[in-house]
Amino acid sequence: MTTHLGPTRILIADDQEDVRSGFRLILGSQPDMSVVGEAADGLTAVDLARALRPDLVLADIRMPGVDGLELTRRLAGPGVPDPIRVLVVTTFDHDSYVRTALHDGACGFLLKRSGPGLLIEGVRAAMAGDILISPQLTVRLLQTLTPSAPVPYTHLRAHETRRH
Repeated sequence: MTTHLGPTRILIADDQEDVRSGFRLILGSQPDMSVVGEAADGLTAVDLARALRPDLVLADIRMPGVDGLELTRRLAGPGVPDPIRVLVVTTFDHDSYVRTALHDGACGFLLKRSGPGLLIEGVRAAMAGDILISPQLTVRLLQTLTPSAPVPYTHLRAHETRRH
């Protein structure tokens, strides 16, 4: 991924015209962002991304042709020689989608219902090299990482004492 000067150049990939239009308005209102292209299907998005070399692609999950997960793999996945940042923005909050997207190189996973502020922050986070995930998803994903029953603090202290 190359560094850039000027506004973040964004390609929007979503099969719904009203969503693309809304994203264009939101992102275009930011002085540090510019929408350079739009695609209504995944295959067109992949081709446009390779031709335009945007700084970031916003990708919906469910699109005709190539879906957003495959688009992410093709543009940002392991082994891609010159990857392009992909931020997934979708209505589908399935954990498997989140895991697959992140595994295949996505630099964030946002729900469309999260609002314009989080969309803007997601773009900025991606450009800073960070990963932003919608809070609703983050809580659920973190719950899968924690033990089912909390370990009492006294038990931990007793265990630590025995080791020393």
